[in-house]
Amino acid sequence: MIVPRARTTDVISIVTFATFLLATVTRETDRIALFAGFIPARVHALAAEGIVVDVPWLPVWLTPLTATLVHGSWLHVGLNLMILIFCGRQVEHLLGTARLIILYVLGAYAAALGHWLSAPESMAPMIGASGAISAVIGAYALIYSRSEVRAIGPIPAQAVRILWLAAGWTVLQVMIGFAGLGMGGPVGSVAIWAHVGGFIAGLLLARPLLSSRFRSRRPH
Repeated sequence: MIVPRARTTDVISIVTFATFLLATVTRETDRIALFAGFIPARVHALAAEGIVVDVPWLPVWLTPLTATLVHGSWLHVGLNLMILIFCGRQVEHLLGTARLIILYVLGAYAAALGHWLSAPESMAPMIGASGAISAVIGAYALIYSRSEVRAIGPIPAQAVRILWLAAGWTVLQVMIGFAGLGMGGPVGSVAIWAHVGGFIAGLLLARPLLSSRFRSRRPH
């Protein structure tokens, strides 16, 4: 399969890798994760008590985006960027630059929301681009899936397709979480609900973004 060129996907990948490389070379990954990672307890404190717990130069509302730039290992960043480059280029080829950015950004926030709902008082920073990339994967899966899906009663076929994909991805993420636990990994080391949140956002955004792209191309 020939993967089309996509400048925005490439730029996101380069910036993400450059940030990881800088943090690794300076050995500041842990400190950067605390400053730039998404920490659910910070949001929980704001929502529950109205206490401002922001780092002065990095507001909490920005951390779902900055967290996508922070990765813990070469394997972590390598897998994420490999998937982003493959799926992102395909999706960007159809959606265009602006809509891919919208998808990626909203996917990052949906991932943060999913992670926060699963562990609102956690002090552990969530890092990595996998939540935002999950939105790209969700859009890719919905746009490029070819299997026929039938309506179920009043539920239209398109909604059934979204539900099936969401269910399949959720089961896969839960299995990954249990597999990591079985291999001795800490509970919550994989932010599975961030992946689920991002993926569902991608499923819901794919068609509206695709439709708006082709509507904008129609002659007036």
